[in-house]
Amino acid sequence: MSFDDIFKKSFINTVNMADLSVLQTVTIFGVTLLFALYIFFIYRIITRKNFYNKNYNISLSAIALITAAIIIAIQSSIVVSLGMVGALSIVRFRNAVKDPLDLVFMFWALAVGIICGVGLFDIAAILSIVVTGTIFLLDRLPVPQSPMVLMTQGIYCDMEDSIVGIVSQYTRTYKVKSRNITPDRTSIVIELRVKDGRELIQKLSDLEGIEYISIIDHDGEVTF
Repeated sequence: MSFDDIFKKSFINTVNMADLSVLQTVTIFGVTLLFALYIFFIYRIITRKNFYNKNYNISLSAIALITAAIIIAIQSSIVVSLGMVGALSIVRFRNAVKDPLDLVFMFWALAVGIICGVGLFDIAAILSIVVTGTIFLLDRLPVPQSPMVLMTQGIYCDMEDSIVGIVSQYTRTYKVKSRNITPDRTSIVIELRVKDGRELIQKLSDLEGIEYISIIDHDGEVTF
């Protein structure tokens, strides 16, 4: 027997690395489905204040199951694993992630699929508990008040001092972000933090020459 025959025989014997029974495969998919549904409901709860994308949430559950199937296939054969690596290497995802938290849930679903695919259900459970606790704990931490944007427009060109003077009576944290002054009109945009925006607007509306006032609150990034 030549060296090539010995090498081929040894390779063929190592092709089938793990022979999973139908019951074991069904168990893996069943447990993975439970974790996928858990991720589905956690994502729904954590995004109740933001824009909720149901299709993305459904895809998280599907990704966990598909990943588990890939891991099972990779374990069953070296040839399949090499082919799977080659096939997945040409896949390109161009869907932009709008919220960084969506990326966390994506990796969570992938990790659960991989871990359950190799049968380490206890690690998947611990991971899910730790990630859930971390997300809810950090979500409840207090954050500084988000800045507001005050937009005013008046018919006089020298109204900036009067507007800023009134704003300074209600808050010490303000900054003029934009000013547009013409011979007969003044438009000013001010970033500020104020507790009672309605009272500030009423005070500014009493100012002579004011045509337009608007204050906008947002849930975007907060400057510490």
